[in-house]
Amino acid sequence: MNLAPYSFFNAFSEQPAIIGFSSHSRKDSQRNIEETGEFVYNLATRALAEQMCLTSASLPHGECEFDFAKLAKAPSRIVKPPRVAITPAALECKLTDIIPIKDLDGQATKNTLILGQVVGVHIDRTYLTPDGLFDMTLARTIARCGYLSDYAEIEHLFHMERPK
Repeated sequence: MNLAPYSFFNAFSEQPAIIGFSSHSRKDSQRNIEETGEFVYNLATRALAEQMCLTSASLPHGECEFDFAKLAKAPSRIVKPPRVAITPAALECKLTDIIPIKDLDGQATKNTLILGQVVGVHIDRTYLTPDGLFDMTLARTIARCGYLSDYAEIEHLFHMERPK
């Protein structure tokens, strides 16, 4: 089973819910998604940071990153790939696009953008606010911050109203 962290990740569409990530070179994750048309996004948190980092190891093809990182699997409801059992949130996705990333000259790079529509959601209710929203600070969500080894733990959010 393949499990790998991707720093270049984001939401791209609200309706329908589309998420995606960029892969530098065609790795096992991309090959598996091409073959199955499915993947699972698992939220990275401070409690899972060390194990998340382990999943970036270059293991031989076919070796299980779940086992290597000592992460328990949980079944997904709609897609075949399992999810990380102890993550506070996981999104089951079906592939919509794989887009080669080109440079300014139109030349293909080694990078691809992989997009998938969210078809299933798993949320640990412990991390929901009274109004039903997911609390990123309570989950201690982490993010990679530019350099190879720099991460941030989300401890504080602020809100800004958009102009009308």
